[in-house]
Amino acid sequence: MKKLSLLICLFSCLAVFSQQESTFKWWNPAEEEESLLEGRIWNSELEDPYDRLPQKAKRVVRQAVWNLSKHSAGLMIRFRSNAEKIVVRYTVKGNHAMQHMPATGVSGVDLYAIDSDGNWLWCNGQRNFGEKISFTFSGIQPNDTYHKMGREYRLYLPLYNQVEWMEIGVEDEAYFQPLPIRMEKPIVVYGTSIAQGACASRPGMAWTSILSRKLDRPLINLAFSGNGRLEEELIDLLLEVDPKIYILDCLPNLWDAKNYEDAELSKRILRSVRSLKAKNPQTPVLLVEHAGYTDGLLVPARKTAYSRVNDIQEKAFAQLKAEGYEELYYMSREEIALSLDAMVDGTHPNDLGMMQYADAYEEKLRQILDEPLGKASTTQACIQYREPGNYDWENRHRDILKMNQSDPPKTIILANSIVHFWGGLPRTKLVREEESWEKTFTPMGVRNFAYGWDRIENVLWRVYHDELEEFEAENIILMIGTNNLHLNTDEEILEGLALLIKAIQHRQAQADLRLMGLLPRRAYEERIAQLNRKLAQLAAETRVDYADIGNIFLQQDQKIDEDLFSDGLHPNATGYIKMREALLPFIQNN
Repeated sequence: MKKLSLLICLFSCLAVFSQQESTFKWWNPAEEEESLLEGRIWNSELEDPYDRLPQKAKRVVRQAVWNLSKHSAGLMIRFRSNAEKIVVRYTVKGNHAMQHMPATGVSGVDLYAIDSDGNWLWCNGQRNFGEKISFTFSGIQPNDTYHKMGREYRLYLPLYNQVEWMEIGVEDEAYFQPLPIRMEKPIVVYGTSIAQGACASRPGMAWTSILSRKLDRPLINLAFSGNGRLEEELIDLLLEVDPKIYILDCLPNLWDAKNYEDAELSKRILRSVRSLKAKNPQTPVLLVEHAGYTDGLLVPARKTAYSRVNDIQEKAFAQLKAEGYEELYYMSREEIALSLDAMVDGTHPNDLGMMQYADAYEEKLRQILDEPLGKASTTQACIQYREPGNYDWENRHRDILKMNQSDPPKTIILANSIVHFWGGLPRTKLVREEESWEKTFTPMGVRNFAYGWDRIENVLWRVYHDELEEFEAENIILMIGTNNLHLNTDEEILEGLALLIKAIQHRQAQADLRLMGLLPRRAYEERIAQLNRKLAQLAAETRVDYADIGNIFLQQDQKIDEDLFSDGLHPNATGYIKMREALLPFIQNN
């Protein structure tokens, strides 16, 4: 009877699961015509859909490297959904776990989300490791405040196994939209097992994954456990990408003095940097020291091993600098600063060690890339997502990056919805007074870099993420901050604008930058007038021009002229025509 009851229970569970599956719609990333897997250089000419290296590499790299390139470390899938339940099911080739690393890190997936204000969220999944692995994320609050289209999710794939097949499922009635690979230049990491992810408890806790979230930038993980050896074949493959920065973190696999004598190790370091710089002379290259072993003081031979390779690399770095190489940087063992409890086995970081690695990398890369953050929310660069009926924030960013490549702008206006929905390029669904823009600004080469609902921190993100890169504008007009009024103090707004101005000046040093006073709005007239006086002082301190055209919208009593507004904030057609005439001198004079 017990056996019969057990069978009945088993079949009942299977029936329930089958019914549940039947109410789901499933998406297989490998079936897309264009790859949507982010985290690799090559998205075509692959032997298998979840490989990290192209099939041509099979002929040139060592077999061990090729086998490890089958592991999906660093690969990520982005999508938007308002589902209350998300299921990921897949199969892998390899053992689910290792002696020193759990199945959740070796073979698991990891799901993060970004809400509509750019805040990171983590999703706890119920997991089942069988012949088919499944992660079920249930009880999700489906929507944020601003719309019913859910939020963005980022699914990190297993660190130490080959994914053979995968599907993502949501309820039939739920919204689900796969997102394309981001266009920003990626961080490229060439490294060892530590960079591949050993021994993170889950894929999102690899230091490379943490760093990618901290900087919110694509990252290519070309780390190969035990086989990150600064080999010429891999360096040649790295030349096929135009990255934001190259990171070479291979010393933990080059410690053996018998196989890699001093002269050989120095040769590999010098050759690698020279090759990368020959192809991309202005692309930063970061050489990273061996972080050491937590048992190094107890085992002198271990300390000797990592000290030797660090000394050799430091000398090679000095030689390269003496040869005149620019944009070449160095991160020392002391900067990484792993603590006593940061490793699983004295060699590979645990989650604490991974976070310490990521913190050290973030600090170093923010210095190199000039992407500092402050304490106020206005200085914390982040994305946003509002009502998608009017426009899609990410798509507008992609459109701007594409247009910058094909038709660089002469004049840029960085602003919020007041300018965004006026008119111009990139085009948007909602346009309030396009004629006045098209007749005047478009022929003058003015590009509309304004986004609806943007705050200072959102513009900072856009500046940090390549919207002002690789072209030279003549004129930049900055008018941002009105959407911060209900959230931030005047001091926080000033702090954010000061950081934003510096970020723009670093990337567009030749452009004439003009800070505009905030336009008056209903119920904020007095505060905006006081704030604008402070903005004029900020402009003087940061050596940029300043202008305030707000008086065209004010009556004699210093309240807004309602006849010029549609809602107390956005001008109507008449208001936009007056605004065009007020802005025109600042564009014509450049």
